[in-house]
Amino acid sequence: MRGERACSVGLDASQGLLLALSQDVMRGVMFVSPEQLEEKLKERFSEAILSTRVGLNGLEVRVAPEQLVLLCQFLETEPELDFNFLRCLSAVDWLEEGEFEVVYHLFSFRHRHELVLKVRVPRSNPKVPSVTSVWRTANWHEREAFDLMGIVFEGHPDLRRILLPEGWVGHPLRKDYIHDIERFDDEYAEKIRRGDIR
Repeated sequence: MRGERACSVGLDASQGLLLALSQDVMRGVMFVSPEQLEEKLKERFSEAILSTRVGLNGLEVRVAPEQLVLLCQFLETEPELDFNFLRCLSAVDWLEEGEFEVVYHLFSFRHRHELVLKVRVPRSNPKVPSVTSVWRTANWHEREAFDLMGIVFEGHPDLRRILLPEGWVGHPLRKDYIHDIERFDDEYAEKIRRGDIR
């Protein structure tokens, strides 16, 4: 629509883009490049930022788990950033490295920029602070990562299975997961008989 309107008054494509960008600026849209975002985060959270790189979805930042919630609160409340949407939360099993990685894809509807946060924790003690206090959508995302990978989100208001039945043994998306169908069926049937599972 903007391009059509610009072209209809005799502007070429690049002038039309500049016109569209200037309209965005007038509406309060602030463009923050990955480099500017990286600088801003390192300035404020130098100890929390473990590494950065620019990937397909913009800036990717590896964060120390103990600083995650504070960083997320800043990202959500800072007007220049306004990351008001947790688009996706996923988990990766780095079995050979003995770690899990939780990946947060953030988006700003107002400024139309995105950011990826990554947190790594040991497989032997997979605990990450919950970000449900920042983004309500984290509730079900974190429950799914708990259910399928066994990552515990500390401070989550209702951390329980979301996809698998309560009696399920283990976490099926872990690379070392082995499903013993016969044992599971017997154990599950017994729990149903006892009334432990409804």
